[in-house]
Parts: sequence; C-alpha cells; structure tokens
Amino acid sequence: MSFLSRLKQTLHRARDGFAGLRTLGREGRPLDSSFWEDLEDTLVAADFGVPTTEKIVRGLKTVATQEAWATGDQAIARFRKDVEHFLSLDGAALDVRANPSVILVVGVNGSGKTTTIGKLARRMRAQRKRVVLVAGDTFRAAAAEQLAVWADRTGSEFVRGAEGADPAAVAFDGVKAGRARGCDVVIVDTAGRLQTKSNLMEELKKIRHVIERELGTAPAETLLVLDGTTGQNAISQARLFHEAAPLTGAIVTKLDSTAKGGVLVAIVEELEIPIKFIGVGEGPDDLQPFEPGPFITMLFEESPLE
Repeated sequence: MSFLSRLKQTLHRARDGFAGLRTLGREGRPLDSSFWEDLEDTLVAADFGVPTTEKIVRGLKTVATQEAWATGDQAIARFRKDVEHFLSLDGAALDVRANPSVILVVGVNGSGKTTTIGKLARRMRAQRKRVVLVAGDTFRAAAAEQLAVWADRTGSEFVRGAEGADPAAVAFDGVKAGRARGCDVVIVDTAGRLQTKSNLMEELKKIRHVIERELGTAPAETLLVLDGTTGQNAISQARLFHEAAPLTGAIVTKLDSTAKGGVLVAIVEELEIPIKFIGVGEGPDDLQPFEPGPFITMLFEESPLE
C-alpha cells in the first residue's frame, strides 16, 4: 500500500482540520478581509498555532499585494505549495551511516516513545542491521520490560540496568556493548517524566555527554517523539527538549487519532528540524517515513463527500 493510500485510510481527523482550507480554496471567493480572518481562524483550529499562523498570513498578504491576487483560491494554492516546500527540510532520512549509529530517543511519558523505538528497531532489522535496544529509562520498570518485549519480537539485542540505576551509566554500557558486538544501530530510550522538571533535562544532558565521550562524536540522531493529539502542548515540549539535547528530528505519533495536521508545520517552524517519521496506527508497520508531498496532497484533496 502506498504512503498516500495509508494516509487516506487513517488520518481522518487531520483531513477534517483542513476542510476549511479546502473550502476557502474554491474558486470565486473574493480576497477580502473576511477571507483573511477565516484563514487565520482555520489555521489556528488546525493546530498551526498563533505565531505560525500570523507568519503565514502576513507572508501571503505580502505576495497577494505584489502579484495582485483577486480571489482566495490563488492564496490557498500558494499556501499549499509553500507548506509542502517548508516541510521538505534537508536531513529527513534517518542517519545510520556510522558504525554503530547511536539514536537517542527522548519524549514525555505517554507519547508512544517506547513503542516507537520498537517500531524503529523493526525497520532496522528488516534492513538486516544488527540492533541494540538500551533501556535508559531506569525509573519505570514497565518501560524496560516493554522494551525487552520489543527486543525479543524484533530479534534485537538488549541492554538494561537495575531499577533506579544511573541512566547515563546504562546508556554508556549500551553504546559500549554495541561497539563490542559489532552492531550497526544502538537505540537508547530515556526517561520521559514531566519535561518541566529541570533535573530531568540535566539528566538528558548527562546521557548525551556520556555518549559523546564514548563515541568521540554526538549521537547520529537525537529524535523527539511527540504525541500529535496534544497540539500546541507538543511545541512547548519540543522547545525544552531541544534546549537540553539538540534535536536532529521529530517523530509525531497518534496522527490516526484526534491529531490535526497543522501541528507538523508548527513543530518545523519552531525548531527548524525535519519530521522524520509519523505514526499512523497501532500496527508494527504503522510508523512511516514522513513524505511532505503525499501528506499535503492528502490534506487538500477533495473527498467524494465534499
């Protein structure tokens, strides 16, 4: 099944959030103050966020004046093109060129972080890569146990420490084991309690420092897993994690639920990092590399009922 077909089947709420944009883009509507107000309201409702919305509308108004647009469909056509281009950042492909390639995965509890790690491992194993999963969240026994299940399912190796052990020490052991065993990819899970606790951010910095010291370089990837249903709360989470450990990309989960598509744009606008994967279901293969073109096509395409 193609990426676009899978999106059409699962991302109903994301499409619903763009229904207003599809309406605004129909031919003949005058490009007046009412149009711009409706566009702003629609973007905010679709989880673009107020700052991103204001920036988008301001830019469109400037071009509309320069090019003497008369109708709303011209503005929406340009908006669609700009959003696709905006989401197409360099570095969207997962970087697993190093040996081993260490992937540090961060995010709050409930975002789907551990499950996402398991699905990443499945993808890597399908590419015949040797994978080590490292249970760096030593504060929740359930997290380590869940990761152990994924290691067993995917045929990955597994490293964990005692409950309550120093997470940085466990990360060090995992990276060292990956190197000693000739593994291709080491995926490190981290604690995901409330991101507003400064000690947790300091802990994350320590884990990253230990990995850098062992490898002689930063992790190949530092990926933030975000629950797409949390909307603008995801942006505040992303900002804090990015400050603690510079992110190379984001993975947005639960887009098949109540998430709205605009949150992806807001994340890229805030952090200037690519969306690397999106979660479009509960199945083991429902973690998909993000492709901006098909995603935008799906959001703007008219359905038979519209």
